[in-house]
Amino acid sequence: MPLEARVKSVLSGDTVVLSHITNPGQERILSLAYVSAPRLRREGDEPYGFHSREFLRELLVGKVVQFEVLYTIPTGAKRDYGTIKLPTFDVSLPDISVQEGWTRVREEAGKRSDESEETVAYLQRLRALEDHAKTEEKGTWAGSEQGRTETSYEVSDPKALVDEWKGQHLEGIVEKVFTGDRLIVRLLISPEEHLQVVAAMAGVRAPSTKRVTADGKEQPAEPYGEEAFQFVESRVLQRKVQVSLLGVTPQGQLIASFLHPNGNVAKFLLEAGLARCHDHHSALLGAEMASFRRAEKTAKDARKGLFTGLVAAQGPAGGAEDYIVSRVLNADTLFVRNKAGQEKKISLSSIRQPKPSDPKQAPFATDAKEFVRKKVIGKHVKVTINGKKPANEGYEERDVATVVQGNTNIALALVQAGYASVIRHRQDDTDRSPDYDDLMLAESEAQSEGKGMWAAKPPKPKQYQDYSESVQKAKMEVSILQRQKRVPAVVDFVKSGSRFTVLVPRENAKLTLVLSGIRAPRSARNPGEASEPCGQEAHDLANKRCMQRDVEIDVETIDKVGGFIGTLYVNKENFTKVLLEEGFATVHAYSAEQSGHATEYFAAEQRAKEARKGLWHDWDPSKDVVEEEEAVNSGTGTETEASSRRKDYRDVMVTYVDPTNARVKIQQIGTGTSALTELMSAFRSFHINKANDTPLPGPPKAGDFVAAKFTEDNEWYRAKVRRNDRDNQQAEVLYIDFGNSEVLPWSRLRALSQPQFSVQKLRPQATEAVLSFVQFPGSEDYLQDAVGFIEDQAYNRELVANVDYVSPEGLLHVTLLDPSESKNLDHSINAEIVREGLAMVPRKLKSWERSASETLSHLRTVEDEAKQERRGMWEYGDLTED
Repeated sequence: MPLEARVKSVLSGDTVVLSHITNPGQERILSLAYVSAPRLRREGDEPYGFHSREFLRELLVGKVVQFEVLYTIPTGAKRDYGTIKLPTFDVSLPDISVQEGWTRVREEAGKRSDESEETVAYLQRLRALEDHAKTEEKGTWAGSEQGRTETSYEVSDPKALVDEWKGQHLEGIVEKVFTGDRLIVRLLISPEEHLQVVAAMAGVRAPSTKRVTADGKEQPAEPYGEEAFQFVESRVLQRKVQVSLLGVTPQGQLIASFLHPNGNVAKFLLEAGLARCHDHHSALLGAEMASFRRAEKTAKDARKGLFTGLVAAQGPAGGAEDYIVSRVLNADTLFVRNKAGQEKKISLSSIRQPKPSDPKQAPFATDAKEFVRKKVIGKHVKVTINGKKPANEGYEERDVATVVQGNTNIALALVQAGYASVIRHRQDDTDRSPDYDDLMLAESEAQSEGKGMWAAKPPKPKQYQDYSESVQKAKMEVSILQRQKRVPAVVDFVKSGSRFTVLVPRENAKLTLVLSGIRAPRSARNPGEASEPCGQEAHDLANKRCMQRDVEIDVETIDKVGGFIGTLYVNKENFTKVLLEEGFATVHAYSAEQSGHATEYFAAEQRAKEARKGLWHDWDPSKDVVEEEEAVNSGTGTETEASSRRKDYRDVMVTYVDPTNARVKIQQIGTGTSALTELMSAFRSFHINKANDTPLPGPPKAGDFVAAKFTEDNEWYRAKVRRNDRDNQQAEVLYIDFGNSEVLPWSRLRALSQPQFSVQKLRPQATEAVLSFVQFPGSEDYLQDAVGFIEDQAYNRELVANVDYVSPEGLLHVTLLDPSESKNLDHSINAEIVREGLAMVPRKLKSWERSASETLSHLRTVEDEAKQERRGMWEYGDLTED
């Protein structure tokens, strides 16, 4: 009795795979009775092997047929032999295949003595059909030379193949389906040349099916992996498709689009909810990726497949909002200010500035930042929040947003110019740019055109010479700038309401500009310091109006420390006048006269007075003269001597001198150092034990406490991670008990998780301190001499430190004494540094410093001696003279 089944695939011209109509997983192999066909073999197809299979494939694949098993051969792999009938056609197999010459009747067929009369009659009919095919030279009887095909199974250069066929459609046959997005396809390069390859379906990523790993372990299928596999296999296995080669995966597999007569297979897979869009293919697909996104959204909205039970992400409320860009931190991070004056930090969605850790990208970071600065600083922009960037590696959580200035998407413009790369988001990461596909396409085009950081050569670095570093350097530049008017510049930093760091690109100059003609109140320099009245307001106004803006400057002269005194113009407006009109500065009569702006400055100040703004909020015109007289009289009085100098002696040991600023790290001798000695002994014993040789569980994070193996002696010490370099797998660590730091590979770090070694058990023993009453030179050569002198005098010696002052941040100001030589506080290492000309007495003293009048007098005497002897920094004369 005939049975029904669906033809899943055709193995050769005489063998098919049948699947149960209602249970596709139930399969059986059926070979056509009494006939044989040429074979398809990896080592080389037999003549007409492909043609014979094609005849059967086109006739049967995907159709429901009736079949009858005539006999079974039990030896080896048990196989059924029988006939197949197509219900809609009055034809059966193998009759039609023999008639067309694609199968031949087996020579041994019918030679058994027990064959039935029906079988003998059937074989006679088949042989008659075969004789007719021979006579007509049909199929395999046409001559072996015409039926040869060359099939290659390996691609030596996938990229070259893609380049050769890019933009063209190749006819192909899907030979096997691995997963919903991985297929084996036979590419019909020509009638005689075929190429069988593994290809990834472009634009989608489907869940994996059950598989066995290299070590023999079975890995279960991901959710909906089998459904995706069945979906694709049932529709394209052994069907002809149009194949477009688009690219190559990092593993060397081809990436291709597969076009079924009904449309793109990937799109149907997305609509069924059995795959997600593959972001990394956006650049390959171009505009077509938009239709894929819509198909995926359809599945999400319908909660199909992978999106069953999907909870819609709660996006930020509202659409685009108006902001002004107040500062550009780097190419992908901005500070923006709303109409209420509130400032927030945002990152541009889905892009990353040139990586500082990548030697090929890092040289472009400055150009990338400048590209953004020119486009947005001080301008109105539309900001649409797309999500949040989570806190990591010491960075706080922040909003990620699309920023549009005019009609320009800033992130897209950056990527198009080659000044940013596109972040490869996780598949489930929805906090991304809505223009993600455009970004991917732009990145691909920038790379192919060698733009920006994708160029073969790095840009020529722009080196700015700091002319405010010393008076000598300032004198070299001031005459050049004095001869020019309205010199174009950029405000790099706002130090206070009237003091700026500016860059002059055409002179490659960096300088400190001090506004002439005014006195502005000073803002607080650190959290523990109070600003003068209206000092912070003046600073905030300068930040708001000037920070990173293109400006113009007029230079008049220089001050005693190398600052350039002059005028700053923002948008053609004199900023000094702005400060005065807001009441955030007062006119300095002499300087204003010298600048040539005295009339307008006094007028601006008068307007602020009359409006009772800023410093003039309680201005009384009748008291102006009286206040001026009091100011003059108060200037002639002597300053009241502060309380006597503090004495707080402590036994210490200097463990490190910072070469960048001559600050020292000290250990206080006592119970702490005794406990440290015991801890370090146990610490080293612990890490010598091979059982404790356990690497870090994952990449370290900034702020983590770790055990670190010091390069110099290969011993283990307690340390804290300052910053982490994931690309090079190394971290900068600070040795918390000694104060020095270095960069180590992760392999020299271990977790500091043992409670007996924790900072709760014994706090870090290295305390930062600065030497009191001395100011170190700005010149690197003299500074290094000073550092070397301190190391010679203090390193690893038991000393006495007088703690003269403790700042609100906990920084110690100390005078170091050698107990074997120092008789009092004036005979100190601090004084010896000044005596050697390696430091000077500060010209601007804090209140606690002024209390030590005797010490200051002694140090000034020592300083004069160093000047006369031309020691150290005084070797070319007195630096403090005009």
